[in-house]
Amino acid sequence: MKAHYGNASILKDGRVVFNICGNEYRLVVKINYEFFTIYIRFIGTHAEYDQIDSQTI
Repeated sequence: MKAHYGNASILKDGRVVFNICGNEYRLVVKINYEFFTIYIRFIGTHAEYDQIDSQTI
């Protein structure tokens, strides 16, 4: 993942955080690698991201 998306932050439990538009927005996804499925858990501004727990959302 990091090889293709250098700005991605890998979290535990298959979650990944992407910085979008020069770190103005954040995208949190949960990836099920076994079934090749991505679940969008959150998308919002950096300020909104600071108010959530990316591991539980």
